[in-house]
Amino acid sequence: MIRMATIGTSAITGSLLDALTKVEGVTFVGTLSRDAERAAAFTAKHHGTRPFTSLDELAGSADVDAVYIGSPNALHCPQALACIAGGKHVLVEKPFCANARQARKVFAAAEAAGVVALEAMRPLHDPAFHTLKDAIAELGAVRRATLRFGKYSSRYDEILAGRRTNIFDCAMASGSLMDIGVYTVEPLIELFGTPQRVCASAALLDEQTRELTGGALDGAGVIMASYPGMVATLHHSKITNDLASSQIEGELGTLTIEGISAPSTARLDLRVASTGGDAVGYSSAQTSTRAIELPHADNTMAYELADFAQAIEAVRAGMRPFEAPAGTFGSIGHFRDVTLASLALMDEARRQTGVSFPVDGGEDVEARAVFDASGNADASADADAIAPQGR
Repeated sequence: MIRMATIGTSAITGSLLDALTKVEGVTFVGTLSRDAERAAAFTAKHHGTRPFTSLDELAGSADVDAVYIGSPNALHCPQALACIAGGKHVLVEKPFCANARQARKVFAAAEAAGVVALEAMRPLHDPAFHTLKDAIAELGAVRRATLRFGKYSSRYDEILAGRRTNIFDCAMASGSLMDIGVYTVEPLIELFGTPQRVCASAALLDEQTRELTGGALDGAGVIMASYPGMVATLHHSKITNDLASSQIEGELGTLTIEGISAPSTARLDLRVASTGGDAVGYSSAQTSTRAIELPHADNTMAYELADFAQAIEAVRAGMRPFEAPAGTFGSIGHFRDVTLASLALMDEARRQTGVSFPVDGGEDVEARAVFDASGNADASADADAIAPQGR
């Protein structure tokens, strides 16, 4: 049995605990909150037995084997390091850390301690996403991908009303790219590997909000990623609703996806015959359309949690943490590589758009180890070490 505690009492932590009831071999101990009453109430609501009110208490508890970290982004690294030092396996909510430099530190600590460290990135563990990944083979040479996720945040209303919120705060390493754009970045890396070049642009929140946000912060943005013979665009927003579909386009057809963070429906349109040209000279084609049947789960967080539990059991059986299988779709080492490559891309995108966090440490931002000043991927061994293989 894996005895699991959580950090944070947010809705995402509640969803994780709802998923936990569907995963065998994992039981909930209690949650950590600085507010003792809140910790006790949240723990009781989810049928735990021991609330925690300090990180040291949780990290040192003999009653806990693993910790889910669902706190604000800037706290992920120090909290993960404290739990790892206490011998705990860690499942860290996306984004894994505020930047790639922090993530490397956490993964190195986990390896040295012999524990599992995994990012809670839902689509990478979702069979529906991998059904789509398999369908890409029918597209022929992929030439363009457009991945989109935009959802208006009610917390933006707080900013507009002149009130501070963690969701739009440089000190908390938040903003559109970190909180929502990551759901487009990591699928891109999983599907196609690290791009050769990225070019980012962002709609920054109005200058008069910066006293609240602690600096320039993105409300929406676009990233263009270049590969040999292919280009991808990533669209993200927390201040508008994006109602368009994601698409992956190949020479033989197009895959259309609804819900990149948790794929719900998908369609494959394959070109079957040319029908000549239209009135202005563009060629047209007949297509064969097929709905892609996707596996469905009420709470897709159950997949990442089950994969995390499998990896812990493999480590308990004597396997090295980053060699441990984490479900059907990869090892802990594979998911580590995707996390690191994704954070390096986001570091570079933030550098280009002028968004920085106090925890970045100035010149230590990992983007400089992977992308040079022009945005080209660095061919150094350090860069190669974090670049997973794409299709």
